[in-house]
Amino acid sequence: MNEKQSILDYIESEKHKYIDISHLIHQRPELGNEEIFASRTLIDQLIEQDFKVETDIAGHGTGFIARYDSELPGPTIGYLAEYDALPGLGHACGHNIIGTASVLAGIALKQHIDQIGGEVIVLGCPAEEGGENGSAKASYVKEGVIDDLDIALMVHPGNETYPTINTLAVDVLDIKFYGKSAHASENADEAKNALDAMISYFNGVAQLRQHIKRTERVHGVILDGGQAANIIPDYTHARFYTRATSRKALDILTTKVSQIAKGAAIQTGCDYEFGPIQNGVNEFIKTPKLDELFEKFATDLGENVSHDDFGYGSTDTGNVSHVVPTIHPHIKIGSRNLVGHTHRFREAAASHQGDQALIRGSKILALMGLELIINKPLFDEIVDQYKYTKEHKK
Repeated sequence: MNEKQSILDYIESEKHKYIDISHLIHQRPELGNEEIFASRTLIDQLIEQDFKVETDIAGHGTGFIARYDSELPGPTIGYLAEYDALPGLGHACGHNIIGTASVLAGIALKQHIDQIGGEVIVLGCPAEEGGENGSAKASYVKEGVIDDLDIALMVHPGNETYPTINTLAVDVLDIKFYGKSAHASENADEAKNALDAMISYFNGVAQLRQHIKRTERVHGVILDGGQAANIIPDYTHARFYTRATSRKALDILTTKVSQIAKGAAIQTGCDYEFGPIQNGVNEFIKTPKLDELFEKFATDLGENVSHDDFGYGSTDTGNVSHVVPTIHPHIKIGSRNLVGHTHRFREAAASHQGDQALIRGSKILALMGLELIINKPLFDEIVDQYKYTKEHKK
């Protein structure tokens, strides 16, 4: 029996176990950097399959690196496992599928590398959705963890099956103003109004939006605007996202937004703080030949691959793509009008169609890993294309 069919058969034989794991993670959603159950559950499967596992990676307690090395020549295939949930929504981005699919794919490929060579690494990547100390993949890049990989693979659930699309670089920023409180009627003249500073900041951002590129975004909310209408606030707090098509452009945009915060503080006599709450996320460097390989196996397994314009989002997998050839395709788990970060998407992530996508996605990823190990000319073409694209990136 050839390796390809053996991988498919292995995943079929294990599918009910991994569907159950996906559902267990779905039923116990955990926020970024708090994914104790999810990470432990996935780690247990990898240890059972003789992977060597390290935990507490690059400042992320629920991160892990699982390795299985054939000790024979060959590339290192990396699978990126995400498993954090969304506040108030649970697994409304389907990370229960992502993490489980990457682990199953890595384990399926591992069954053969003692014969074909290479190494399999599964990276447990907390807090993809951001938050305090969020976007662990960016931490992994900074700490050199990604340097151990030759290729990075994952698949994300969606409303269609499609290859990697363009993404935006993003900064997540906290803006805080500190003033002086006073009674709004009796001694308002003694106050420094932190809410006035925040409103001035919002108005400044609104004016900036007239003069940014169509692909750039600035958006945010006030998290604390004061506690009582008759007390002038001495503290306000907002959280903003800035997005652009490249890290270089984003740094310029974020600097402009920071200058607006400084100006609002000067106008009102307040002090202020402005800065990121998590790792900065970079735009995606696509490697078309790697996505073509995804499309080939997806089509072979019955997926209808779309090439529609799906707009822009952001992911810390973009940071990984600045180091090694990487894919971030989607696989269909529901209807065309299904939207991520909604209750309907959460339900789809544990539906029958979601389960089918999990198993099919695992097969695609495992077959890609196999092909990249045994087909050295293709592997070399992908690496060369990636290097060229990265060197000529504007």
